[in-house]
Amino acid sequence: MFITFEGPEGSGKTTQIRRLHAELTARGVPVVLTREPGGTPIGEMVRHIILSPEHAEMSAVTEFLLFSASRAQLVAQFVRPHLAAGAIVLCDRFADSSLAYQGYARGLDLAALRAVTQFATSGLTPDHTFYFDLDVRVGLQRKQHADQQLDRLDGQALEFHERVRRGYLEMAAQAPERWVVIDAAAGPDAVQAELQRHMTALLAARERFSSLKEDA
Repeated sequence: MFITFEGPEGSGKTTQIRRLHAELTARGVPVVLTREPGGTPIGEMVRHIILSPEHAEMSAVTEFLLFSASRAQLVAQFVRPHLAAGAIVLCDRFADSSLAYQGYARGLDLAALRAVTQFATSGLTPDHTFYFDLDVRVGLQRKQHADQQLDRLDGQALEFHERVRRGYLEMAAQAPERWVVIDAAAGPDAVQAELQRHMTALLAARERFSSLKEDA
């Protein structure tokens, strides 16, 4: 099962995915954690290039293609092998981030982005996606108050981040069978409790499906 986590800056998704991973591991669930861009030695090098504030001249197309290169390596080297071994893969961001940031926010053609993504991932799509929704002003303030170093995307205009959020919400509305929208404005413990509730239901459904296959 391939599960991705999406959200605007400062939504807390990285903290939440790490807590969930620790909880599932403690319960003996076969689960691995990765992130995008990154997750592999090659991907981490690409991540540095993409997010470094010193690369302010980077074009939207270059940005998207670098994300896609990192994504292709992650899928080939990490995601598919772990899925084949029966593990649950939790991924901090995936292709929906490119649609939100480079598509909805930067204005690149969504159909073209989807075509390149299809090629880069060999058609891999998440089974489920948790989206942590939050007012973008609140999210950016969270990062600043936490003294987190702002990367090149964090530093974009407020309108850019608003478009990112609207893109996410539109994608979630278009595919409610895959997306779960979580209110990230709640306290971190409340958010984690809701996340674990949804995850428990997904695991139960997975077990039922496995049982049906064995009985068939």
